[in-house]
Amino acid sequence: MNTAYLETRRHELRKSRLSMVDGNLNGNLRTVQCGISARAYHDGYWGFASAPRDDEASVNQVQREARANAVAMGSFGSRRMQALPGDREVGRQAAHGRGELPALQTIARLAELHAHCMKSYAGLRSTRLMATDEHHLKQLESADGSRSLARIQRAAAYVTLVTEGADGAPLELTEIVSGIGSLADLDWSLAAFRPKLDALYEHLRAKRQAVAARGGQQRVVMAPELAGILAHEAMGHPCEADSVLGGAVTGNLVGRPVASELVSMADLAHHFEGRELLCPVYVDDEGTPARDVTMIERGVLREFMHSRETAARMGLAPTGNARAYAPDDEPLVRMRNTAILPGSSTMQQMIEGVDEGYLLLKTGNGQADATTEFMFGVDLAYEIRGGKVGRAVRDTTVSGSALKVLQSVDAVGREIEWSCNGYCGKKQPMVVSVGGPALRALAHLGGE
Repeated sequence: MNTAYLETRRHELRKSRLSMVDGNLNGNLRTVQCGISARAYHDGYWGFASAPRDDEASVNQVQREARANAVAMGSFGSRRMQALPGDREVGRQAAHGRGELPALQTIARLAELHAHCMKSYAGLRSTRLMATDEHHLKQLESADGSRSLARIQRAAAYVTLVTEGADGAPLELTEIVSGIGSLADLDWSLAAFRPKLDALYEHLRAKRQAVAARGGQQRVVMAPELAGILAHEAMGHPCEADSVLGGAVTGNLVGRPVASELVSMADLAHHFEGRELLCPVYVDDEGTPARDVTMIERGVLREFMHSRETAARMGLAPTGNARAYAPDDEPLVRMRNTAILPGSSTMQQMIEGVDEGYLLLKTGNGQADATTEFMFGVDLAYEIRGGKVGRAVRDTTVSGSALKVLQSVDAVGREIEWSCNGYCGKKQPMVVSVGGPALRALAHLGGE
């Protein structure tokens, strides 16, 4: 049975998670998932197969099954066979850092953070802490010459402080530190965390007297955390080429203004301004060398993120965005390090330029669709009156069309901040990092 293309991936995924509530260890999870997968391309269709083993018999089995699955897909009707474009990668990505942090040291660090919080912050009712580690090792071989070894290594530490509002209802806020490597490489010591926790506690105190936001369109200053989520959820997904081919609103907008001239946005492969990013991708899970993708350049939509197939269907070059999360997942077009690029304003300048509006600092969740419509929860916000920060605001939502919000941007911050602590969902989870400077724009707030 002949196939136009065949690739085989060996994939090991190791994860750990230690969690603590009020100083008591309540979770100690360690998982290892290993396996091999194969993907075949035949008469315009893909076939995929995987097995939780890595021996020669399993390799032969999944390759046969992938070919057979590709052929079986042909029963749905004829499809044009694409010549899959792109260079092939031969190389190895070096490992990061000092290896795993022993569990006893992790537990001791969590306990130290809890004790500090309960001793230092009057009125605190509870703490929740978590430390996570994740390491992927992927070895890819393809029939057209790719031989690559790629890694994902990231760690994160979470501290949630819980108190009571003036009405007795619980109030909580979370601070997260994340980075490349393992928990041994991440600086989440008490000395590093203390200033962040002090600020978090002051925000919690302010929220005890929070007021409702005024509903409707408001001028807002979005802190980097919200700007990063906006870039990823509301504009990044509609710029993934499989979404474009599926009917995303961005499909007919290339070369047209979609944002303020102050806005540029990119999905970066592995470096920015000379520094390695938190989720560096040097080669994707099809063996394509990864390159940066500039989705928006000074307000104009320029390009999309591609796999080899979507690039072939649109007559373009692949970008190295085909990624698979687990050993039994097949590659999909996914983001890597997505961000709105820095501008020239300071946060203070942006606040001073608002006569009446809101400062949005933290988000807890969000969703968006292929039309760029979005809604995010806002866990921490303040009023802005006369160019000064005022009262804290109760939990609310920010929503709208990302296109309209980005078109209304009249200031972009000069400092970019990155985080890599959650997952992107799209049929399968994915490790990504998001970044951004602060933005000033118009958006719709939920409220009175």
